[in-house]
Amino acid sequence: MVILSNNRQAIDSGDIVILAIKPQNLAEVMAELSGQLKPGQLVLSIIAGTRINTLSLGLNHSSVARVIPNTPAQIGEAISVWTTTAEVTEQQKGWAASILGALGKEIYVADEKYLDMASAVSGAGPAYIFLFIESLVDGAVHIGLPRNIAQELVLQTLLGSGHFLQKSGKLPAELRGMVTSPGGITAEAILPLEKGGFTGLVIEAVIAAYNKTRELGE
Repeated sequence: MVILSNNRQAIDSGDIVILAIKPQNLAEVMAELSGQLKPGQLVLSIIAGTRINTLSLGLNHSSVARVIPNTPAQIGEAISVWTTTAEVTEQQKGWAASILGALGKEIYVADEKYLDMASAVSGAGPAYIFLFIESLVDGAVHIGLPRNIAQELVLQTLLGSGHFLQKSGKLPAELRGMVTSPGGITAEAILPLEKGGFTGLVIEAVIAAYNKTRELGE
């Protein structure tokens, strides 16, 4: 691996240029690279909240792909949603798909509006899941389970439930109904969640994240 301190030198060779920088550094980088990219190069951006048109205009380059990945990419379990400008070729799309496929699963969408929605769901989603896990572990500890056992129970329950949902072909509501007997333990547990507005709060969280993502892109 060769590390370069000069961005113009870094883009001299290679078919793909990946922009993985903080949004506050984008203006400086675009000014440095504007007009310097070769016509056949693909720019692949994972910069949060930055519209594809902003990138294309700022770089003076037409072949741009924008991606919304998530943090499980660090272990090859990401879900990435991406789109491209019209000028990106099928070959370049294949390059992008291969890179993103190495990080986990990838979904190509033709309309950029779905990337803002993905930011609110899969992009921010790990934080929702981690918060739920924290809460469930704390509940388990509160009733007397050792924290290490509680965490293992919660994590495997989450993983197993996700895989079960994937493989069952059923809707989440159907599977929930299968384990929620009238008057049973699960029904008693779900009641306070429903009374507390759990579903509504999750929906509000997604809407808030979506609105913030759109605000960042303006």
